[in-house]
Amino acid sequence: MIEVQELTKRYGDKTAVDGLTFSVKPGIVTGFLGPNGAGKSTTMRMILGLDKPTSGTATVNGRPYADHRAPLHAVGALVDAKAVHTGRSAYNHLRALAASNGIPQSRVEEVIDLVGLRQVARKRAGGFSLGMGQRLGIASALLADPQILILDEPVNGLDPEGILWIRNLMHSLADDGRTVLVSSHLMSEMAVTAEHLIVIGRGRLIADQSVSEFIAQASRDTVRVRTPHAASLHDLLAAPGVTIYSVDRGLFEVSGLTAEQIGDSAAKAGLTLHELSPQQPSLEEAFMELTKESVEYHAHDLRETVR
Repeated sequence: MIEVQELTKRYGDKTAVDGLTFSVKPGIVTGFLGPNGAGKSTTMRMILGLDKPTSGTATVNGRPYADHRAPLHAVGALVDAKAVHTGRSAYNHLRALAASNGIPQSRVEEVIDLVGLRQVARKRAGGFSLGMGQRLGIASALLADPQILILDEPVNGLDPEGILWIRNLMHSLADDGRTVLVSSHLMSEMAVTAEHLIVIGRGRLIADQSVSEFIAQASRDTVRVRTPHAASLHDLLAAPGVTIYSVDRGLFEVSGLTAEQIGDSAAKAGLTLHELSPQQPSLEEAFMELTKESVEYHAHDLRETVR
């Protein structure tokens, strides 16, 4: 288990992480989300003992990472896939890690096959593509067969087959009772990978809940309606507390009524419905809604710029 208590990191007058408290439990994949500059990388670096907190604590299995006699056996991490001697082959990089951490050389062969690098294992890592570098970084994280995995953008540069592979691997590790914390900006991938979310913004905790709870929190509880009798149904549904959002000709969304209530009203009036479906925001839409006040870097809409 990973436990973070009142974790704070300041760089001069800049507070990168501000009193964070959360825990990452074994047995599930936990997504670690936040806008750029939210403090995710700094938090992960403090968990791994790469940065010293200004205050607060971060422990893995009850003790700081640096206090573990064999840290690589306790926590496997992918933080920077480029942190490899470019002149070494993938095989020799893993052999050096194994030798310095008391890991059998047979394990090197296992992880090379596990991550699909057998054909290029003897080639220099400096010539690897981004995706191949990610696979080598994941192999390094898995080398000591740790109970805790911390993965920062693990699907970066992977092709669709590689993305499916790492997704299934994370689920398999969690099902085996391991603690898996994964950070990513790909909301569509997090939606099918993570079961629980820790979301931060400007260094502070925004959410610590299941994916379904996070999405429900941002939901407008709308119902999508498609009908050739849009005007008549508009008039029929109009009432205090009901809001109708026009989407397209003959298509609109309604908040303040359930799908059953809308369907019953249309049936009583003899109005044809071609679609009647409750709407739920995607994880990306929920993320954008719930973190909009915590975005530090805003891009300008090109359409507004060229007008």
